[in-house]
Amino acid sequence: MIVAKNTVVTLLYRLFDGQGNLIEESQEPVSYLHGGYHGIFPLVEEALEGKQPGDRCSVTMEPENAFGEYDAGLVRVEDRALFPPEVRVGMQFEGRGEQSGDVRIFTVTDVAEDKVVVDGNHPLAGMRLRFDCQVTEVRAATPEEIAHGHAHGPHGHPH
Repeated sequence: MIVAKNTVVTLLYRLFDGQGNLIEESQEPVSYLHGGYHGIFPLVEEALEGKQPGDRCSVTMEPENAFGEYDAGLVRVEDRALFPPEVRVGMQFEGRGEQSGDVRIFTVTDVAEDKVVVDGNHPLAGMRLRFDCQVTEVRAATPEEIAHGHAHGPHGHPH
């Protein structure tokens, strides 16, 4: 079977930064529902179209095609009293973008005596990335997967 709309694609991947440094590597296969369901980067989905198990692809993505440009407006300095006493760098909190009102995850980047700096950018925002993968399996999606808009099962979304 080949990768096409409404197939579940299982793959192994490696993600590199613009300098070729490995950022992330799948330890287990991952699956997504192919065909515009937002389960994988659109450029990667496009490159995988028509592939079959055993095929590989490598896609280089500019920030706008990956995690977006870095937005300095998403860095905030907040009053420490708004946070729990054990707040520390690396902790994450849900909040709303000041201009967009969108719910997003903010990561604590600095903690001072009376202030906390949080960043709402994705950690890979502003970076050129290379996504290398190998297709390990392709199967027809179930009607339930299509209705839910994601893959189910051991390598997809659990239900």
